[in-house]
Parts: sequence; structure tokens; C-alpha cells
Amino acid sequence: MSRDPQALDPAARSRSRRRALQALYAWQMSGNGMAAVIRQFEHEQDMQVADLEYFEDLLRGVERNVALLDAALRPHLDREVEQVDPIERAVLRMATYELKFRLDVPYRVVLNEAIEVTKRFGADHGHSYVNGVLDALAGDLRALEKTG
Repeated sequence: MSRDPQALDPAARSRSRRRALQALYAWQMSGNGMAAVIRQFEHEQDMQVADLEYFEDLLRGVERNVALLDAALRPHLDREVEQVDPIERAVLRMATYELKFRLDVPYRVVLNEAIEVTKRFGADHGHSYVNGVLDALAGDLRALEKTG
């Protein structure tokens, strides 16, 4: 089976994560179904340079597993999940999905991408919070990889 060459391109994956963060934020704030949010974002011009398959996997994976993701995050948060800034919450959910279900992505890549996207879209020191939470979570979900 042949895959789109962009699907293996790290820059396309980074663009997919940035767009997925924006879509997750819209999903969290609007209450719309994920299918509607995906349709809205798929028609945007810069999606042509992103890994659309990965974008959709992130969004559908977070939607399908949100309770499980929030439960994994909860022990590492200093407040309830719903009280976390919406951008940081979206980043944490997306990265938790990747840590738990996308074992093809090294945990260091997940953390670095989450930090970078938070720096770009989040509050001034939001990336520090995201880094601390995800570093602790990686110890739970990717213990062998993290210590190896």
C-alpha cells in the first residue's frame, strides 16, 4: 500500500499537530461534533501541506478516548482537567493520546512538539506547565522508553 510521502515528513506532522491543536480548541469551546470540526479544518488551504491522515487520527483519537486521556492526566495536574487553560488542555490531551496510542512516535518528539505548539499558541509560561505534566506522564506511559 502506498502512502502519501507527506505522511512520513516530520514537518508535515508538525503542521498537522498545530492544526489539530486549533481544531481541538474549537471542539472544546464550541461543543460541536468532531466530524463537523474536521470538515471545517479540512477545507483550509494550509491543510494541503499537512499530514491529513495524522491530523484526523489525532482528533478522532482524542474524541474517542477523552475520558481515558483525562484520567491519565489527572494525577499529574495541580487542578481539575476542566480548569486547565483551554489551549494547554488541548495540547495535553493531544500529547497524551500520542504517548498512549502512537507508539511509533518517540516520546521525546511528542514532548518537544507539545512544548513548541504551546509556546506558539499558549500563555507565556504555559509550555513550562505542559512540559512538567507530560514529562511525568511519559514516566507512566513510556517508562521503558524513557529510562532506556
